Amino acid sequence: MHADTTARPGIDAGLRRVLIVLCTTEIISWGVLYYAFPVLLPTISASTGWSLAAITAGFSASQVVAGLVGIPVGRLLDRHGPRAIMTTGSIVAVLALAALATADSLVWFTAAWLLAGVAMAGIFYAPAFAALTRWYGPRRVSALTALTLVAGLASTVFAPLTAVLNERLDWRGTYLVLAGFLAVTTIPLHLWGLRLPWPAVEHETAHAPSAVARSRPFLVLVVAMSLAAFSVYAVVINLVPLLTERGMTTSAAAVALGLGGVGQVLGRLGYARLAARTSVRTRTVLILLVSAVVTALLGVVPGPALLLIAGSVLAGVTRGIFTLVQATAITDRWGAVHYGQLNGLLTAPVMLTAAIAPWAGSAMAAWLGGYPAVFVVLGVIGVLAAGLSTASVPR
Repeated sequence: MHADTTARPGIDAGLRRVLIVLCTTEIISWGVLYYAFPVLLPTISASTGWSLAAITAGFSASQVVAGLVGIPVGRLLDRHGPRAIMTTGSIVAVLALAALATADSLVWFTAAWLLAGVAMAGIFYAPAFAALTRWYGPRRVSALTALTLVAGLASTVFAPLTAVLNERLDWRGTYLVLAGFLAVTTIPLHLWGLRLPWPAVEHETAHAPSAVARSRPFLVLVVAMSLAAFSVYAVVINLVPLLTERGMTTSAAAVALGLGGVGQVLGRLGYARLAARTSVRTRTVLILLVSAVVTALLGVVPGPALLLIAGSVLAGVTRGIFTLVQATAITDRWGAVHYGQLNGLLTAPVMLTAAIAPWAGSAMAAWLGGYPAVFVVLGVIGVLAAGLSTASVPR
């Protein structure tokens, strides 16, 4: 079992510092490396002549790299803690952003995104979740909830900021400014703010990571979460096209998507109460099933607009809770001792399906003749994920 850091005298101030630091660095890291891209995408294509599909492929590849690199990063986190990993990740992120800003060919641009994927593995949610899970121990749910609430505002802050910078500097100058901002904030914060001693763990043979990773419940969990992530993130990217097909204007559809972000925050606020009142199997099935039903209804219900907006908000609520269901999936089943390594193995395929979801949604729309049918298919996939999740809890 891991040492209870919450019981040591004087540790509370250090824990508060860790939480504040990670809330700050996550919102910046996600805002700069993830949410700035869709804002800059049209400008990048217009100024370089590269196709939108080719540019987006580089970005999607970064998500795949992040998932794969996250597996060895998870092992390092379990042994050494997050300070060196997240500080190094920030440094690599700055180099990747500088490479993006100076790319004069699509090959160089794509290579820069691959480097950014390495950085993401070291500074996105996975290492932050591992840090809070080990340091906060029994209080981890409240810490994880606070982190995801704050980081959930990354698009709210950085999408408009990126747009303003792009109007004045073009996309290259914007990425350079964002790189500088990330450098002067996240590098010193990770180096200074994550100095708490990493709690020692006792050897635990019952839940050895290699045995857990080969077990049926873990493999089922990986498949269920990957399918659920595919459904959830395909909905995010393809919601605006669906709503415009339903007759809403693009601006109204964008508002609906934004209100889904509000729902995401509301869902996370209620997760601690849900976790306290339900078993891990019950809440996993419940959230995946509700998400699937809402997705299918968005594909079936033609209107009116207010009902579609309400569906968008409810989809956001389930999406927000899904993030925390995934973040606590390992500890709820096998404890926190090997969280980094096991979560890395879980996160890799989840990130892969999330990376291909935007393209797959568009491809299915062309094949099925529209987005309503796509949402029905995504709902069916979500139901399958919910059904599989019933077998993801060890005896």
